[in-house]
Amino acid sequence: MSAAPRLVLGLLIALGAFAPSGGAWAVQPDEVLKDPAMEMRARDISAGLRCLVCQNQSIDDSDAPLAKDLRVIVRERLQAGDSNDQVQSYIVGRYGEYVLLRPVFALHTLLLWLTPLAAIGLGLFGLWRLSQRRADAAPQGLTAAEQAEIAALTRRE
Repeated sequence: MSAAPRLVLGLLIALGAFAPSGGAWAVQPDEVLKDPAMEMRARDISAGLRCLVCQNQSIDDSDAPLAKDLRVIVRERLQAGDSNDQVQSYIVGRYGEYVLLRPVFALHTLLLWLTPLAAIGLGLFGLWRLSQRRADAAPQGLTAAEQAEIAALTRRE
């Protein structure tokens, strides 16, 4: 196999490995609502809810039984006439804020939101201090007394 087909094959494999998986794979056909607009609302809500079993997937992406239960609850609440915010508030009230994939910005989550900024700020401050130290440590050359001492030492030999 020449280099060009191997490169193309390698690129296709890499693209397949990094291609995002569709969120619709875990949603079962019996869960899908008949109204497409309401189904889109359900998908929008469930994309922001964390699977409590998998912890790093939305309930739309998870095959866990608890994720299925949450998807069903979201659809039931929508059919009952709740708004998107009401459905999300219901789920958060029942399972806590941990169920949200995107944490809320509030006083009790301020540390969570500000820690990355503080880490970046400390890193930049450290780099600035390091550059200042290196600029100060540059050799200035020998003083007249040091040159005289070197001259005296070299004459003795």
